[in-house]
Amino acid sequence: MGMMRNLIASGVAAKVVQELRKPQNQAKIKQFIRDFQAKNAKGGKGQAGRGY
Repeated sequence: MGMMRNLIASGVAAKVVQELRKPQNQAKIKQFIRDFQAKNAKGGKGQAGRGY
């Protein structure tokens, strides 16, 4: 059972790496990172600062 799980995990990891190498996916990732950094640069505390 453990060996089968490792094989599946290896296959999934290989597929993820293949997808990350595609230029259109790299552009999406870079845009996501830019948006995320811009969101965090605004200085909002988000949900952590609600005072609950």
